[in-house]
Amino acid sequence: MNSIQRRIHLSNCLAAVLAVAAATGPATNRACAQAPSGSPKWDTFSDTWVGVDGLGRVLPTFEQVGPPRANKTLGMFYFQTFDHGMEGPYDNTKILAAHPEAMTDIHNPAWGPLNRSHYWGEPLFGYYASDDEWALRKHAQMLSAAGVDVVIFDNSNAVTYDRARMKLLRVWEQIRREGGKTPQVAFLCPFGNPGHIGSNTLRELYNTLYGPGLYADLWFRWEGKPLVLADASYADATGSTEPPRQPTELPQGTTLGQTFTAEKPFLGVGGEFPTWSTADSGMTLSLFEKGPGGHLLARRRFEHVADNATVMLDADAALPAGKYYLEMSRPVGKIGWWGYSGDVYAAGQAFDTGEPAGGDRALHVRYAAGTTGETIVPSPRQITPEVDAAHTQTLRDFFTFRTPIAPYNILNPPKGQWAWLQIYPQAPQTDAAGTVEQITVGVAQNYNATVNNTAPMSVPGAFGRSYHDGHLDTSPDAVRQGFNFAEQWKRALQVDPPFVFVTGWNEWTAGFYESWVRWHAPPPIFVDQFNQEFSRDIEPMRGGHGDDYYYQLVANSRRYRGVRPLPPVTAASINLNGGFSQWRAIQPEFRDDIGDTAPRDARGVTNELRYRNRTGRNDIVAAKVAYDARNVYFYVRTHAPMTAATGRNWMQLFLNTDGSYKTGWLGYDFVVNRLSPSGGKAYVERHAGGGGKYAWSAPVAVPFRQSGNEMMLTIPRVLLRVTGAPAAID
Repeated sequence: MNSIQRRIHLSNCLAAVLAVAAATGPATNRACAQAPSGSPKWDTFSDTWVGVDGLGRVLPTFEQVGPPRANKTLGMFYFQTFDHGMEGPYDNTKILAAHPEAMTDIHNPAWGPLNRSHYWGEPLFGYYASDDEWALRKHAQMLSAAGVDVVIFDNSNAVTYDRARMKLLRVWEQIRREGGKTPQVAFLCPFGNPGHIGSNTLRELYNTLYGPGLYADLWFRWEGKPLVLADASYADATGSTEPPRQPTELPQGTTLGQTFTAEKPFLGVGGEFPTWSTADSGMTLSLFEKGPGGHLLARRRFEHVADNATVMLDADAALPAGKYYLEMSRPVGKIGWWGYSGDVYAAGQAFDTGEPAGGDRALHVRYAAGTTGETIVPSPRQITPEVDAAHTQTLRDFFTFRTPIAPYNILNPPKGQWAWLQIYPQAPQTDAAGTVEQITVGVAQNYNATVNNTAPMSVPGAFGRSYHDGHLDTSPDAVRQGFNFAEQWKRALQVDPPFVFVTGWNEWTAGFYESWVRWHAPPPIFVDQFNQEFSRDIEPMRGGHGDDYYYQLVANSRRYRGVRPLPPVTAASINLNGGFSQWRAIQPEFRDDIGDTAPRDARGVTNELRYRNRTGRNDIVAAKVAYDARNVYFYVRTHAPMTAATGRNWMQLFLNTDGSYKTGWLGYDFVVNRLSPSGGKAYVERHAGGGGKYAWSAPVAVPFRQSGNEMMLTIPRVLLRVTGAPAAID
């Protein structure tokens, strides 16, 4: 990925301007009660970073977009469809590169079976699962740096992806506890389904998240209440007595659990465990007092578990009535635990790796003498008309509702309804009073002008990434330019509403079908995504357009929201023998996200994929720069003491000193510490490779000092070729 940089300006009066601003108070907007999304404890000032993408497009700064603007909220459609155990992965970009003839034959073996999920391309972070903690941290970091205030989860297909959702909420809450920043969260429910489908989805979200008050700091509020893109009628009674049952798989290194209250003495407790017909599946059941971390009462290993078997863990003697916790761990093969998508036990809570999770896991109990058989305990709540009417009113009072619009071409949307994707020129959405409050911005649209309606992305005529001014641009490398995205942003900036809804982030997959509505193969039918051109994901891809769309998002986010200015800094001389305390008065400081060197060890979407990365060493949290007439001084601080300066790639500093992004390596003219420092000396090398190659001149030694988690060095201005003024260093 191309770099985001920090800049200093060396002016005629030798005053510097660094790419960091003093924190300002959070702007007020219609997304009221959003204190958690204001300045985090550790503000990285990402809106002041400078950068350039692979096409040479430079990010706008304060001079181009002006100061932060009130009443501006940026939302991002977010997808969680990547689960463990998928087949493939079937990647259309790779399939068609190797087998172009497959476009006319859906039965070509290269496609794999029909009705399977296909990727349009390979994500930069690999074919990750939606509960990959490392990927979730990167998403939070990148989206926050881009100015995204809220991610809106896609639950339009009446699936709430409970496990992935709760994992994301746990990880993002942890980032906030560490002082970092994440977007808020909201949800989009099914379109136009006022019956049980829409109602069950809304109620499931309320019962598993909002009702219990889980992760409330992450809830996005609009007009003072949590926003949900659902029709208010979804809150109405449906006559359902309990949420639908669903299985949760147990991955390696995790646990699943359920607290419960036994109403009287019991001899054993268990659950129902699917194996998806996998041979030789096994796991361990443990019973604890009260909850996770309580006193261990019983434990047993179970091997060769039959699919959907009820497995019981018996105690040595009858246990008294009270609160207990049953935990499942150490899986072999593929195995999970059946449960409910909603809260059905009045005195119980599902857990995932020791953290509260949505819904409840199915339980069976074997009571002591006087009770026969195995009974689900406690019994699922019975919903009477009186109880349901009260719950309906609770839901109606709890949320701010905006009905989601499905079609992409509604010219005059009804009041109080929000779209998620539209064709250009997008129509503004209004509140109940008719005041404009929202507009959409999309990367591409699965829409076809020949039928003036939604159509598969794989059918000729779709509005791809290069579609603009009424046609698909076929010029060389047009797909990297983001013409469709730019046209939609132009319209959004003209309307300038309080809320911009962007589609989308990590939407990599679509189903592979023989037919859909009026469309029949050939070509193969892929409705929402097809290939690089006909897809609408902003998350960086491996190869292809890389991170070009991410930079385009950042640039337009700044035009919409504004940014903080680059504050002036007075010149100062630093004596490397004088200690690190000299830097305390030097302001401002360049900040980096805390925790972004965390290791990765996670399963991908298939059983064969595993992503491991333990290369992160020194977690840089802050850096500063000072200068005088002769030297430029650099300082860096890490979260923990620095590792020994051995090997290559240790604490490197890249410098762009000529103001050009076209010279050097990725614009950088110098590198420091490509060769490990030693003997109180660091090494500076100047770029020597033509055509941007990674090649460097003979090293020049400069003074260097490192102790604990701090390091500083001095570089003569003449060495960096910035003896005159004005000059700039990135």
